[in-house]
Amino acid sequence: MEDKELKAWRKGKRRELLEARSALDRETRRQYGARIHRQLKDLLGDVSGHCVGAYWPFRGEFNVHPLLEELQASGTSLALPVVVEKAEPLEFWSWQPGAPLGRGVWDIPIPAERNPVSPDILLVPLVGHDDEGYRLGYGGGYYDRTLAQYKRKPLAIGIGYSLGQLDTIHPQDFDIPMSRIVTESSG
Repeated sequence: MEDKELKAWRKGKRRELLEARSALDRETRRQYGARIHRQLKDLLGDVSGHCVGAYWPFRGEFNVHPLLEELQASGTSLALPVVVEKAEPLEFWSWQPGAPLGRGVWDIPIPAERNPVSPDILLVPLVGHDDEGYRLGYGGGYYDRTLAQYKRKPLAIGIGYSLGQLDTIHPQDFDIPMSRIVTESSG
């Protein structure tokens, strides 16, 4: 597939998957969320003493906040991603539930205070994914650039819904696969 064709395919597929995710009713989303939550707890186990970089959910993504509260209560430090500069890697800033927040790109909440950390584990939202662990995100390439910069790659767990399962995302040289993908039907 030519570069121009691939960009158009990804843009169309992203739109299609976001529409399907938006169409999920509240009860289905709650059930899927409960399954994903259990799977993540089982997968992560005891991560006290480690740093988990997560995300602030928007556009129908899995709400990771209850899990983050549990992790923090068990001694895990947390961080949220911040776009510091367009087309550059994300920075993860230390955060805990209830701490003051500011507004970042796309008006997504970010920690009010800049305190960069290097997470051991990343919980990464995805729009689509394939069996090779490649993710289709929102198209900015931020997570790929972020993962590429690490000398010691964190455990990267892509989180989404099974409706985002694709035969392939047609990965490019810059795409970096997730260590694991978790959906309501994985495991």
